[in-house]
Amino acid sequence: MAFYRPARWQRPLALGLFAALVALPFVLEAFDQSFYIGFATRLLIFALAASSLNLVLGYGGMVSLGHAAFFGIGAYVAAICQQAGINEALFAFPAAMAVAGLFALAVGAVSLRTRGVYFIMITLAFAQMVYYLFISARAWGGDDGLPLAGRMTLAGFSLAGDRPLFFASLTALTVAMLLFGRLAQARFGRTLQAIRENETRMEALGYPVFRYRLVAFALGGAVAGLAGALLANLTGLASPNLLQWMQSGTLLVMVIIGGVGSLWGGVVGAAVLLGLEEALAGLTEHWHIVLGLLLLGVVLFAPRGVAALFGRRDG
Repeated sequence: MAFYRPARWQRPLALGLFAALVALPFVLEAFDQSFYIGFATRLLIFALAASSLNLVLGYGGMVSLGHAAFFGIGAYVAAICQQAGINEALFAFPAAMAVAGLFALAVGAVSLRTRGVYFIMITLAFAQMVYYLFISARAWGGDDGLPLAGRMTLAGFSLAGDRPLFFASLTALTVAMLLFGRLAQARFGRTLQAIRENETRMEALGYPVFRYRLVAFALGGAVAGLAGALLANLTGLASPNLLQWMQSGTLLVMVIIGGVGSLWGGVVGAAVLLGLEEALAGLTEHWHIVLGLLLLGVVLFAPRGVAALFGRRDG
């Protein structure tokens, strides 16, 4: 499975897109289309979550159906923090990352001792256990989820309103992508990709395969936890639906559409999937059929993902 990185000419394009995103809320407000700021924020959050899964799947070759557990845990940690009287995101967001990352570390310590379909099923089993734990916990809302009284503050600035949370999400995604980009080119990232390509050979060379994969799995879980905390602030609710295996499937579809192993695969996949859903839902009530056909076209004509069409093979 190849890893793709952007060509040099794409760096100015990425900076241009970032500048356009910075200007987007102001443009939308000027045209009285503030609703789409919330949609753009949701897209950024899911791009962050999908990119965290791409770290696990694309870099490490670990097909996980339990990634939604870390996503949902991050949302619940943010809601629980607020319930406990902690409304500062500078504490709640790192706490969400820490709890989700530690849980991912525990899940990985067990799951990574298996391979193939057994790994997939164990990660799914852990996610389902967490799902049933939260829907059974009446103190945390049970089936109804745990609502937030309002959006948190970040360094004393309120995240209420459309623009503040949009920029917080954009900042989180930007930092994560810079981190993943550096990681991909660092020794850790190169080793992780080599393990993905030929695990037996890397073990024979003396590399601690289990340790590399475990760190990547935990890091992916921590970033997913941050995405969950941001989504809880956007929707005002930590919902058990975030923990369902179907949410893991949605994130997996985003990565596949964007490109497994492509640095921007998660971002592109989230933009394509959520963008098509939003556009088609306004045109026809049978938009699922049209979306399915379009996704089938992506699989047939861009098997390495949409992002791979604009990148080059790394090594």
